[in-house]
Amino acid sequence: MPRMDLNGASAIVTGGASGIGEASAIQLAALGARVVIADLNEDKGNEVAKQVGGLFVKCDVSSEEDGAAAVLAASEMGPLRALVNSAGLGRAARTVDRNNDPMAQSDFDFVIRINLLGSFNMLRQSAAAMAKTDPVDEDGQRGAIVNMASAAAFDGQIGQAAYSASKGGIVGMTLPIARDLSAVGVRVNTVAPGLIDTPIYGEGEQSDQFKAHLGQSVLFPKRLGSGEELAFMVVDLITNPYMNAETIRVDGGIRMPPK
Repeated sequence: MPRMDLNGASAIVTGGASGIGEASAIQLAALGARVVIADLNEDKGNEVAKQVGGLFVKCDVSSEEDGAAAVLAASEMGPLRALVNSAGLGRAARTVDRNNDPMAQSDFDFVIRINLLGSFNMLRQSAAAMAKTDPVDEDGQRGAIVNMASAAAFDGQIGQAAYSASKGGIVGMTLPIARDLSAVGVRVNTVAPGLIDTPIYGEGEQSDQFKAHLGQSVLFPKRLGSGEELAFMVVDLITNPYMNAETIRVDGGIRMPPK
């Protein structure tokens, strides 16, 4: 059975304006997919869309209307075959701080809304569009979805209660959603990255020193991973017809310490 052919199909990459999302969009476009960059960063999003010959759609992933607009835009460019749920954020805070004050509930809610609820919003709408397409092979395959969790889903550090809960939720929903979508020939997998060199760490000499220090905690190789390396796994999960319902850590073997 050959890999799933993306030539002439459409794909959506949330958070596609930078980092893992940008790298995934570049690799999907190289396989012939027409990619919708769904992001809030208009300048960078348009730049990446132009680079990959795709389309930028300004998208808050937690908005039902924005999600529908991204799915419609993709479906107009070709049958929707792939979704990469890469949009996400963190907001570090201890459950109870040094003054014995509780974490703001609104901070916890915000991270869950974007990372977990936003991922499901984009997933459900994309899967519905995929279900309406013609199958691509004799198995009845119609598409594939890759969610982005984190090593923090398993090894959450101090201050990561909200982030870990959101990413743990993504891991937890992978199997039941894959079971749901088996009826329409859509596969669902999740990637759990470790320490990845993305714009979140900033730029410059101080940033480089900090990233080099972080890299020493990785088992091997002793460095941060690249967006490109994560995208290799994303594309494999999309194109390998027998990969389904799995969560894969891509982290150089790191197990995160408490802090």
